[in-house]
Amino acid sequence: MNNISLDISKAACFLEAGAVKAFEPKVKAAQEALENGTSPGSDFLGWLHLPTGITPDFLDEIQATADTLRKECQVVVVAGIGGSYLGARAVIEALGNTFAWLIQDRKNPAVLFAGNNIGEDYLAEMTEYLKGKKFGVINISKSGTTTETALTFRLLKKQCEAQMGKELAKKVIVAVTDAKRGAARTCADKEGYKSFVIPDNVGGRFSVLTPVGLLPIACAGFNIRQLVAGAQDMEKQCAPGIPFEENMAAQYAAVRNALYQGGKKIEIMVNYQPKLHFFSEWWKQLYGESEGKDKKGLFPASCDFTTDLHSMGQWIQDGERTIFETVISVEKPNRQLLFPADDENLDGLNFLAGKRVDEVNKMAELGTRLAHVDGGVPNIRIAMPELNEYYVGQLIYFFEIACGISGNVLGVNPFNQPGVEAYKKNMFALLNKPGYEAESEAIRQRLAND
Repeated sequence: MNNISLDISKAACFLEAGAVKAFEPKVKAAQEALENGTSPGSDFLGWLHLPTGITPDFLDEIQATADTLRKECQVVVVAGIGGSYLGARAVIEALGNTFAWLIQDRKNPAVLFAGNNIGEDYLAEMTEYLKGKKFGVINISKSGTTTETALTFRLLKKQCEAQMGKELAKKVIVAVTDAKRGAARTCADKEGYKSFVIPDNVGGRFSVLTPVGLLPIACAGFNIRQLVAGAQDMEKQCAPGIPFEENMAAQYAAVRNALYQGGKKIEIMVNYQPKLHFFSEWWKQLYGESEGKDKKGLFPASCDFTTDLHSMGQWIQDGERTIFETVISVEKPNRQLLFPADDENLDGLNFLAGKRVDEVNKMAELGTRLAHVDGGVPNIRIAMPELNEYYVGQLIYFFEIACGISGNVLGVNPFNQPGVEAYKKNMFALLNKPGYEAESEAIRQRLAND
């Protein structure tokens, strides 16, 4: 099979000659620190060689559990937030039928995502939708106490038991959690749920190739063996011994750091394939949570083109020149649709008659790239031969390893997220959670003074 590829030429041309090459020593040292376990956050490097450590027996176990859910359920609800759901959703939406939720497909259960917000309307509408349906739940949480997910799981557990009975509920509720501790582990052991372990040394945003992502993806009917195979091949292609000019991850880490050093503060992930919307959402968490600390880091944004050319296009073309784009380009669509001729030609589009719709899309992509480069926006292009499990697996590992390298080059710990806890402390205090009495009083005083 072919591989995904990287073109940095339309980004490097905005830098001084040799600027990307100048980062080679830093990139090499950053990758060696990952390999040697001397990187900041080295307790969370379990993802680094995760793909090549995945065994066929492990995938068989994942697939067997997925097959049970597929057999027993019309709907599978994935309860998780952040890295506990974004990776799975990114892959499922990239590979699936965009209108699957409208199709009565008895071969594959519908996969829904919850536990990623506290919207009462959202949860009420979901529970209403699930009434009368055979559904299962994949509860993904290391601790089992993350507010959004724990609240949702309690609702789903009660409803599943009420509709399907306790015995069948035990077969269709699966826990993906810590090996030994936490509320979700205690619940799984007490109720007798099938469970899988989230490795201690793999952070949520790097966990898509663990049961966190693999189980929901398998439930949706996709080939997890091919997904893992793609990641395994990319792990080899981005190994430390690969020369700098041939190592995609090293090149990407170098050019984005060079652009950042040169005054670019925003990286926009762009796709011309609507199916990749949630892949961009996963990428935003991966890079935003990994690099956005110590008052440093590119701001990761995303746009779906050509849709957002009619909303953000003006700003990207003519706004402040603090941005660059990383474009994921899918070279071959999975479907074929020809543009028809029309006798009246009122829209003036007969010049497109007989062309594939994708040809129009590709010319929009090329035309936009030319315009943005002319307008002062560096462009990085990542080409995927097509959207399938193998190439998506390659893309996942490429971005993961490049993120680890890039964060080390930036000089931050890419594997912690200290800033995420600030809102939680305030929320618990405002809700009068036991143990937060001092914080509650401090917030009341603050609000009174405001």
